Amino acid sequence: MNVAYFDCFAGAGGDMIVAAMLDAGLDAEFLKTQLAALALENLDVKVAETKRCGLRALSFVPAAPKQQHHRILKHITELIRRSEIAEGAKETAITIFNKLAQAEATVHNQPPDTIGFHEVGAVDSIVDIVSASVGLEFFRTRGLKKVYCSALSVGSGTVKTAHGLLPVPAPATVQLVKGIPVVAGPCQIELLTPTAAAILTTMVDEFCTLPAMKIESVGYGAGSFQSEKFPNVLRLILGQTTPAGSENADSVCLLETNIDDTSGELIGFVTEQLFKAGALDVFTTPIYMKHSRPAVQISVLCEIADEQKLEQILFKEALTFGIRKQILQRSKLARDFVTVKTEFGKIRIKIGKIDGSVVAAKPEFSECVSAAEKHNVAVKTVINAAVAAYKKD
Repeated sequence: MNVAYFDCFAGAGGDMIVAAMLDAGLDAEFLKTQLAALALENLDVKVAETKRCGLRALSFVPAAPKQQHHRILKHITELIRRSEIAEGAKETAITIFNKLAQAEATVHNQPPDTIGFHEVGAVDSIVDIVSASVGLEFFRTRGLKKVYCSALSVGSGTVKTAHGLLPVPAPATVQLVKGIPVVAGPCQIELLTPTAAAILTTMVDEFCTLPAMKIESVGYGAGSFQSEKFPNVLRLILGQTTPAGSENADSVCLLETNIDDTSGELIGFVTEQLFKAGALDVFTTPIYMKHSRPAVQISVLCEIADEQKLEQILFKEALTFGIRKQILQRSKLARDFVTVKTEFGKIRIKIGKIDGSVVAAKPEFSECVSAAEKHNVAVKTVINAAVAAYKKD
């Protein structure tokens, strides 16, 4: 499967996303032809090689000096719809702008249709968003099936905007990245713009670590900020996933903490609460801590979006003062269910597949327990009957 991975170790701007796409294989002349369809007067797009901390990259700089810099959502949508760019790119670009409008509306407590985009409405941002949308469509027509992305570096400190000095990440950016893994740094400036946040949260299928893949091309898009401490670039990696069934890979969050002063009853209670709140799995491991104190390590696997909710349960019940967190890549078999008839009733069988071939089959334990209780037989008897019925079918 053809996949793309955005490596945002230094954050992202709209221009960086487009530049990385160009460096990874997006045809520059094709892009310029598509942008011409926007009919923006005096639009000039410059693509050039540059360096950041000695690392070669491309820069993408659009400019149209006489264009209007403040637009509302309706005007931008009309501009895109009446253009002759590819339909898929149109819909992506409009979706991105709708996200931006909703984020700004939430921050300023106004209806989305009345939001004046200020920085986002400037012509360079319109070009960035449309260009990124065109780039996505370009790669899709060449077989791209899934887009992944790293945790987003947002920077820190403050940023000067049309509304004055605001904290980093900017309020609109925070709205856009809810439920998505972010990290601060690596310096005290704004590294993730609202435009880039809207683009990535629209295009990306999954935020995770680098998936197992055979790399075919790499692109580096340079940001305008230059530092001697780190290269301000966005890296785009294109390739193909390698393991069979890897289209069923995803990412999960692992929460872990060590506990040495809590009763087993409380740990059991908290485990139940974590499962009720959506934990994928909860398990404990006997460990020894300082001074050979016996303790328990509690581990929680969860969806990335549920991380904070489950973390609060651990803190609320006073189990710990600190929690370790990491994002893990997980490979899964494609799953399906079939129902078999046994002398104890119908039992569902969970099956796992690779490339359509069944490699694992297991009766649903809870259904086997219910059937065993109903017929007053051992659970193992029902399990064996279900397995036999499945093999017979």
